Amino acid sequence: MTGAVMTARLCRLRARWHARCHRSEEGQLLAMTCVFMTMFLALAGLVADGGHYFDAEQAAASEAEQAARAGAGSLDVGQLHASTVSLDPNTAVSAAESYMAFAGQPGSAWVDGNTVYAQISYRLPTQLLGIIGVGSLQINVTQSATVVSGVTSGG
Repeated sequence: MTGAVMTARLCRLRARWHARCHRSEEGQLLAMTCVFMTMFLALAGLVADGGHYFDAEQAAASEAEQAARAGAGSLDVGQLHASTVSLDPNTAVSAAESYMAFAGQPGSAWVDGNTVYAQISYRLPTQLLGIIGVGSLQINVTQSATVVSGVTSGG
């Protein structure tokens, strides 16, 4: 075999090997693009839906706090005439739940002693996190208001 034939044969083998290598890498770019796009959308979802979640949770906490205050204003008139400050539990619960329903976030309320508790709980649908399987986020807040009489000092 001459040197020219060997060189030609070597060039053909190198060309075939090179074609096989490039052919096997063609799908890698598509796969990497899909993986990185999914990661990017998940990160964008965490930012967008996470911010929306914190805003909704803060709004629900504010509404629950106002509802508890509305309930705490329901004093027992009979006890008030006897110079004792106490809540009328049925009226307090009704006032707190009415406030939450009027505010658009129905919830539940209860009384323990002179403290009114208001709880708002619902599921917030997500916008972008649904791509990775998170369809909604749970919001659950509880706030309270206590009836006090006289002057109190903060501690």
